[in-house]
Amino acid sequence: MTSTAIFLSLILLALVAFALTRQKALVSAGGDPAKLHSLPRHYGYFASACVILPGLLAFSIWLIFGKSIIEGLILAGLPENVYQEGVDNAALVLNRIRLAIENTVAVEKDPDILAAAQRFNDLYIKGLWATFALSISFGLVGLYLAANRTQPDFRARNKFERILLIALAISSVLAVATTLGIVGSLLFESLRFFQEVSLVEFVFGLHWSPQTALRADQVASAGAFGAVPLFAGTLLISLIAMSVAGPIGLLAAIYLTQYASVRMRKVAKPVLEILAGVPTVVYGFFAALTVAPMFRDMGIVLGLDIASESALAAGLVMGIMIIPFVSSLSDDAITAVPKSLKDGSLALGATPSETIKQVVLPAALPGIVGAFLLAVSRAVGETMIVVMAAGMQPKLTANPLEAVTTVTVQIVALLTGDQEFDSAKTLSAFALGLALFVSTMALNVVALKIVRKYREVYD
Repeated sequence: MTSTAIFLSLILLALVAFALTRQKALVSAGGDPAKLHSLPRHYGYFASACVILPGLLAFSIWLIFGKSIIEGLILAGLPENVYQEGVDNAALVLNRIRLAIENTVAVEKDPDILAAAQRFNDLYIKGLWATFALSISFGLVGLYLAANRTQPDFRARNKFERILLIALAISSVLAVATTLGIVGSLLFESLRFFQEVSLVEFVFGLHWSPQTALRADQVASAGAFGAVPLFAGTLLISLIAMSVAGPIGLLAAIYLTQYASVRMRKVAKPVLEILAGVPTVVYGFFAALTVAPMFRDMGIVLGLDIASESALAAGLVMGIMIIPFVSSLSDDAITAVPKSLKDGSLALGATPSETIKQVVLPAALPGIVGAFLLAVSRAVGETMIVVMAAGMQPKLTANPLEAVTTVTVQIVALLTGDQEFDSAKTLSAFALGLALFVSTMALNVVALKIVRKYREVYD
């Protein structure tokens, strides 16, 4: 028995409930759907909801709390010489148990740990079977209640829509709670970081070297956490990317919506959007193996010192990657402008280019700004291309021919490998994430104000 099997069983039971109650509704009306208050399928929808919601509730409780409960039981049953109460000791013992469970070749020699691993497996399997039985039981009870209420005068559609409304409200609350949880976790861990490192040093420091030693006599026992080079590198690469993607994407959208023939648009638009489906690692290989060496060879010919890993190569390839974001969304915004505005401008004697500049683009400005904002967010959050084409050197420079790094690359580097979670080095990743979140939010606010200021409003 697996979690997937439990979920699929609930889905199958819901489908059976749909078919049974739909058929029962038709039978209760003598085969005439006109005698029913709701359509036959609404009775099936209501029964399916009565089956799957209680079952999913039991299943979700198991997914959230089941493993923690079993781990608590396992720890409580261990001898005192193996486990003594304490957060660090509990984590260590649980890791040993997990390794004993996952490794087919025995690496754990302690018989108590091996016995705990076996007991964990037994309890976990029993928990899965208990969850399966409980979920199916709840589903069958729901099916029984729904079948008893399946009568011609039962307002199945109203009841089902009320269930949908509650589900949508819960989804909205979960979405907001998830956002608050993410922000809260960033704030909490960032505050822990700023207890060890000065906020002034982090915001205004010009040197980034988060390496810290485990002992005081080792080299680099005190790291440097000045984040200015990281944000400078992020800004530099994003500016290069947007200088490529912005004009090309917007001009492509204008051409496809205003000048291209229908046949040309049907061919060019899908081909352009194929770029959005290429994995970023492919762009990274392209940047590292083709673009960066090409720039280096050009630099030799022109007498310029271009690094093998440069911000220019990464920014150019990143700009190519985000062209579809600008072009596709700008295309949709321009297409949404009422045709009557364009026809009225042309009727007054304006040329097509004047109509585009003075009427179409101002009317589509909110959508175009949104497209650029999404492209900027995509550029700021990109990691793979920067790692492969721009390097990981936190260098404070405005020269696009040199190697730089970005905030997201450093976050990945800080959280990769066997790291001590309570160290300033690891906690600095959360501070970088919080700073990136605040910067993006500020960018959204500025973009919103620009849209409101320059937006053209038509009656």
